[in-house]
Amino acid sequence: MAEGVRVNLALQGGGAHGAFTWGALDRLLGEEDVEIAGISGTSAGALNGAALKAGLIESRDAARRNLAWFWGEVARVGDLRLANWMTHFLPDAGNLARFLELTPGYRAMDAATRVFSPYGYGPFYDNPLRPIAERLSYDRVRAAEGPAFFVNATNVRTGKVRVFPAEEVTPDVLLASACLPTLFQAVEIEGDAYWDGGYTGNPALFPLFGPDLPADVIVININPLVRPEVPRSAQAIQNRINEIGFNTSLLRELRAIAFVQRLLAQRQVPQGSMKEVLVHMIADDDLMRRLNVATKLVPTRAVIETLRAAGEAAMDSFLASHKGDIGRRGTVDLQAMFG
Repeated sequence: MAEGVRVNLALQGGGAHGAFTWGALDRLLGEEDVEIAGISGTSAGALNGAALKAGLIESRDAARRNLAWFWGEVARVGDLRLANWMTHFLPDAGNLARFLELTPGYRAMDAATRVFSPYGYGPFYDNPLRPIAERLSYDRVRAAEGPAFFVNATNVRTGKVRVFPAEEVTPDVLLASACLPTLFQAVEIEGDAYWDGGYTGNPALFPLFGPDLPADVIVININPLVRPEVPRSAQAIQNRINEIGFNTSLLRELRAIAFVQRLLAQRQVPQGSMKEVLVHMIADDDLMRRLNVATKLVPTRAVIETLRAAGEAAMDSFLASHKGDIGRRGTVDLQAMFG
């Protein structure tokens, strides 16, 4: 591996499961010879990306502190305080996920989102993430120096992804990227309404294909791509629908990258006419399959800490096995994935 390699990061959204990304980023920041050149983030990935970018303007340690601060604040948002009390009795994240799913409070909240609109709250409506988002340092998030940064949101009227470059990022842009329409009112920006970017780009990879950015893209994936068992309960079915929906755009872009790779390998297009993207993926599907939508929507300290540790371990494993591949080859077999 050449010294001082550069990588791009693609950070998925998935609510409180974004704490997995925190752990992965914290571990990556310990690699002084790996430069983060570009970041594309959606929902929790966008918030992670903003905290990361703002911190990196100062130092890697500042980026670590920013991420720890952000997730400390998120852990205090949990509405079902019973869940935090129960972590002493259900320390395993999978058991806690099942418990959360069955609590009367979560079931009432879930049922309410299917009947009541977030516009029905009138003057009592608020977004619990806004006070956190507003405390980020936007002069640093929008700075020209540091990694290129892109935030993805879905235009409600057109159904298209909108990619906001760093210089356009505001608290409203981050909240738009994380706006689940059953929970939050659409965020208005420049006369357009936006919902969660996960519907159209989770995250969008194409902003990272610029000629000034490196070929390597590390996708930090927090929605399981594969579940071997067919879901049968109502909760499990809804959970899998959520996962498939929020993976669709990523799989579509990965398939396009695989197609380009095949064209280049078969010399059907001139070398250099298309960028050969080298894809890497950080994931822990075994853990994520034990969690569910409830643990995405109800941040509890026990699950956040479990996810952070898992993300750190997953990145550590990737670096131990594949750091030498960065800049040389991708470590995801896209041809096999889509074969």
